[in-house]
Amino acid sequence: MEILGILIPVSLFMGGVGLVAFIWAMRTRQFDDPEGDANRILTGDWDDRPRPD
Repeated sequence: MEILGILIPVSLFMGGVGLVAFIWAMRTRQFDDPEGDANRILTGDWDDRPRPD
């Protein structure tokens, strides 16, 4: 039972780190184009030379 005194704070810390990483990813717009790749894979075009942005 004494191990719970270590495991509970460690698991809360790791969950907090995961939450911070998720919020950072959302704020830096890591998930901006979820449909772009889904539509691109269905085309017959080769992507040897990507279009400039």
